[in-house]
Amino acid sequence: MKSKIFLLFFLIFILSNCVGVSSKGIFGTGVSVAFDPRSVGTQIDDSIMQKNLSARIILLNKNYFLSVKTKILDGRIFLTGKVDDPEEKLKLTKLAWETEGVRSVRNDIKIKEEFNFKQSAKDLLITSQLRTALILNKNIKASNYQIDTYKKKIYIYGIALISSEKELVIDEALKILDVEDVIASILLVENLRIQKN
Repeated sequence: MKSKIFLLFFLIFILSNCVGVSSKGIFGTGVSVAFDPRSVGTQIDDSIMQKNLSARIILLNKNYFLSVKTKILDGRIFLTGKVDDPEEKLKLTKLAWETEGVRSVRNDIKIKEEFNFKQSAKDLLITSQLRTALILNKNIKASNYQIDTYKKKIYIYGIALISSEKELVIDEALKILDVEDVIASILLVENLRIQKN
């Protein structure tokens, strides 16, 4: 009799775990695993990427535990929260791009500082000049790159189809007047976890 009761509880326990589990992310929407359009493998990959990125962010600065949130969907990273200065935001974006398997990064982190119009205008001009140069260059797929400029330093994140495209992007950035440094986090398509067939 005890074995039948044990078996019954065991079956109930096992079968209850087959029901879709909901999760609540930074967007506040629950997603049932049973209805998630991602494959189980992609969900596992995203979960591993999430844990890896969260741990590296906390190692960078333990204050980010409460101030910065991450979400990963199909290799796409979403960052939200607040940091003290733009360099921290750029470091976090770079850290996210360096996560293995990332397809894109959306950084919606806000800065807690006073606004410097002159510096911001110069940085915006540099970013606009580089964006225009990338669009006009027929050998570069401009939509694959995110550009951030802070205090005359250009940060470029993206995916190059071939290594010569990566070199062209960096060369275009170096040609812009008043640029002090170019920090490129450009991945090659052949190094991506997920590729189009």
